[in-house]
Amino acid sequence: MNQKIQNPETQVPKTPQMNDRDLINDLLSAEKYMTNAYSSALNEASHDQLYQDILQIFTDTQNAQRRLYNAMFQKGWYGLEAADQQQLQQSYDQFSGYKNQLPNGNTLPN
Repeated sequence: MNQKIQNPETQVPKTPQMNDRDLINDLLSAEKYMTNAYSSALNEASHDQLYQDILQIFTDTQNAQRRLYNAMFQKGWYGLEAADQQQLQQSYDQFSGYKNQLPNGNTLPN
């Protein structure tokens, strides 16, 4: 059985208006969306300076997303499920096998 890892939940008013939890959750969703979009843009950027500019924006956006996630976790609005050792080993074994499928025997091309 998995164990829930979560801080005590900070209570917010239950009203039709957006509360702090709603606002942070909305911001977190937007940051995740933007990070995804910047990741795609990085894959498509052909000009090095444009790539570097987008990479900086991507990094800033990713860091903002992480700060929002941490704030939600601290307030008990995000929880995690602890995986047992057997589940971790199964995942490790599964993904370790994938690297053997890479060309050049486990290494990526330069």
